[in-house]
Amino acid sequence: MTPASFQRGIAAGILSALVAIGTGPAALAQAQRSTPAKPAAKPTSAAKPSAAKTTPAKTTPAKPAAAAASAAKPARAASPGGSLVTSYGDWEVYMAQSGRSKICYALSRPKDWTPKNVSRDPAYLFVSFRPAENVRNEVAFEFGFTAKENGPAEVSVGNTSYALLAKATNAWLKNPAEEGQAIATMAKSGTMTVKSQSARGSSLTDRYSLNGFTKALEHARKECAS
Repeated sequence: MTPASFQRGIAAGILSALVAIGTGPAALAQAQRSTPAKPAAKPTSAAKPSAAKTTPAKTTPAKPAAAAASAAKPARAASPGGSLVTSYGDWEVYMAQSGRSKICYALSRPKDWTPKNVSRDPAYLFVSFRPAENVRNEVAFEFGFTAKENGPAEVSVGNTSYALLAKATNAWLKNPAEEGQAIATMAKSGTMTVKSQSARGSSLTDRYSLNGFTKALEHARKECAS
């Protein structure tokens, strides 16, 4: 059995190879729970990487290539990787395919963040499905900055908080067994708050809207069911 940490590491590499700035399409991919990476011009999921085939970004397709988004407008500066299928409220559904392998995910960007004066790349929250790897409902985050190693990171939704495992610029729920509960809580809540700390010691907070989350998640699930 492949260790979860190893899988995450692979996924991370994928995520990172798929970020791009601007409004045009970019590459996408996601890593499994170990080494997070960032989504590209059209989202992906945090899964074990197996680069999904996507439309390359106009400039550069990977996280390293993502130009720093202005602190004033982070999340809207870029669009993730893969193909945009549809949108519901504040959520979008993406799908990428490479051969017989599919990656489907529901993705959203922060509606608000603090502090505003911190320079960072676009941030994302996404829940992905990777049937070939038997991965479902994987909750992942792209911070848009490098997180502090072993630093504090958590997500709060409703009256519940979940510890995050942050690696480089990505993060997943520290305890994968809590993903089902977290998603059920997200379906009943209006917002989600993510708190983390950058490698430079800055404390950052992102607030996501959950408007449209349930429909987007169901659509992403169906995209990867066929």
